[in-house]
Amino acid sequence: MIVPIGPIHPALKEPVRLKLQTEGERVVKAEIEYGYVHRGIEKIMEGKTWQKAIYLSERVCGICSYEHTQTFAETIEQISGVDVPPRAQFLRVITNELDRIQSHLLANSTFFKSMDHETLFMKVLELREYAMDSIELLTGNRVNMGWNVVGGVRMDADERHFKPILENLKIIEDEFETTRALFAEGPALALRCKGIGYMSKKEAIKGRAVGPIGRASDVKEDYRVGHYTYDDYFDFKVIRRKEGDNYARTLTRFDEIPESISLIRQAIENIPDGEVRTPAEIKSGYAMCKNEAPRGEVTYMIETNGNLIKNISIRTPSIPNIDSCAKYMIRDVPTVADAVSTYASCDPCIACAERVAITDEAGKTVIKNWDEVK
Repeated sequence: MIVPIGPIHPALKEPVRLKLQTEGERVVKAEIEYGYVHRGIEKIMEGKTWQKAIYLSERVCGICSYEHTQTFAETIEQISGVDVPPRAQFLRVITNELDRIQSHLLANSTFFKSMDHETLFMKVLELREYAMDSIELLTGNRVNMGWNVVGGVRMDADERHFKPILENLKIIEDEFETTRALFAEGPALALRCKGIGYMSKKEAIKGRAVGPIGRASDVKEDYRVGHYTYDDYFDFKVIRRKEGDNYARTLTRFDEIPESISLIRQAIENIPDGEVRTPAEIKSGYAMCKNEAPRGEVTYMIETNGNLIKNISIRTPSIPNIDSCAKYMIRDVPTVADAVSTYASCDPCIACAERVAITDEAGKTVIKNWDEVK
């Protein structure tokens, strides 16, 4: 039989429809139906100045909002040949890694909520607040930060900001191992996680899974490796696991948090003096830029006409990750309840998956996904 979940359902954070084909309790096949929250955000950007377009880019995804503005800014910087001051690069790393910490903690808390583990759900959300407070200390905002501009960042920071950030990171670090151990060593949780939602490395590559979802199946890609700032200044380890199940995806996100804390400390200890923004003259041209958002690879392809955005295409990590979830992870899970927790384990974001709406010659709205973008 077919078991529909959504588009509006208590188990789902955002409107989407899961169609589960079952044999008894076992789920043998799953389909995802998009199309409930299209906003046409890329089309709206066309013809706008970069100052207006970067404001919109931050609203592609609320949880990964910071990385969208950084990738947007770096794409325009490539087109215009703008050199970002080293101090601004370090401030971008600090903010990016704080955003990664809060995103990973939110994703794991949502996963624990999907399995009705209220203790871990609340404990992980409590830890996330220290990361959110640090983001607010640095940028003035908790979600849409308005921090990046073409040529650098909007404001400088100093010891008044760095000291409380380091104190908050120490609190997260002190509480982190206990929280991680509750999940990693909990026998009841292990029964519902280990071997559930399995996706092999071959399937992850075929499904183009990115970020912690791909790395939990031993896919090596992390776009911080190869990024000029990270390669030039910082040491960190790419976290990978081989199990490829709900357990591995949750632990991959957990284990990336100490690496992010280490990167922030390196940045604060070694931040150079100097300006935080280079004046930029926007030129006409085309460029593509990739960065590692908390959920995985974010790609911006921008064509400019002077200071105006002529054309823009955005690839977010959610479509390949959610599609991989439907094709490989949910397939053959023991129960419908496991299908819901497996869906939560891939950290879905429907808002950033559904961002394009274009019209055909007749004026009819046509949904355009990444596979159709040339």
